[in-house]
Amino acid sequence: VKLKDCKACRLVKYCGVDCQRAHRKRHKKACKQRAAEIKDEQLYSQGHERSEGDFCPLCTLAIPPPLQEYATMRSCCVKTLCDGCCLSAVKSGLGNICPFCRTPPAKNDEEALGRIQKRVAARDPQGLYYLGCAYFHGQYGLEQNQSRAFELWNEAAEIGSKKALCKVGFAYYDGNRGLSHDKAKGIRCLELAATQGCVESRTKLGLVEYDNGNHDRALRHFMISAKMGEKFSLDAIKILFTDNIATRAQYADALKGYQDAVEEMKSPDREIAAAKLLILTSWEG
Repeated sequence: VKLKDCKACRLVKYCGVDCQRAHRKRHKKACKQRAAEIKDEQLYSQGHERSEGDFCPLCTLAIPPPLQEYATMRSCCVKTLCDGCCLSAVKSGLGNICPFCRTPPAKNDEEALGRIQKRVAARDPQGLYYLGCAYFHGQYGLEQNQSRAFELWNEAAEIGSKKALCKVGFAYYDGNRGLSHDKAKGIRCLELAATQGCVESRTKLGLVEYDNGNHDRALRHFMISAKMGEKFSLDAIKILFTDNIATRAQYADALKGYQDAVEEMKSPDREIAAAKLLILTSWEG
């Protein structure tokens, strides 16, 4: 007889279903504990590297989080290009032409929306994600529609968009995007996105654990996202250190990891773009 592992914990083997049912009451507690340990091992050991969508396709460097502050989505190809490469394109004479696909800028919202919808028709997860964002914010002449945004994000998540999966997780957990609260489902979505390298999801999980009083678990999440270049998480670890929850060694480790990540994301063009933006915002202020 070929013995089969308990699928949840893999601690014991059974000769059949009847054998497993007979042992269930005695095994349930140990099984549940080991299953939780396996889940945590996967949750905290995976997703330490940024995913492909977090890298600029031109310079191939990771884009600092949050992406929307350091990069621009192009409606023509739905590629997210870093500010440094956009600046470099302008300096090279391309002007506002997309430096990735060489498409001229859309003349109006209708044309830009049409371009995104073409990518949606091609089942591009990025296209679905950005169209969802357009509905959520009421962009490109669309009426604001949170329910439609969620449908598109959910569809994008199903075909591989971790950013859309993160949006779905936030929507379920917070219940503020046209959905009723379903925190358990929200956490499952955020955990899956985090194990795929989503910095925003990882940071949110840290906040959830902190709010629930699970400071050690929160620290583990913040340590991972800080080393991926998330400043908010580093600041959170600093607070945990001042509250005697994180150790000096843990804070030093997080700080070094954060600094290494930031250094890897630097480029001369990005630094110039950031300086120009700083001057502009200071002038407007």
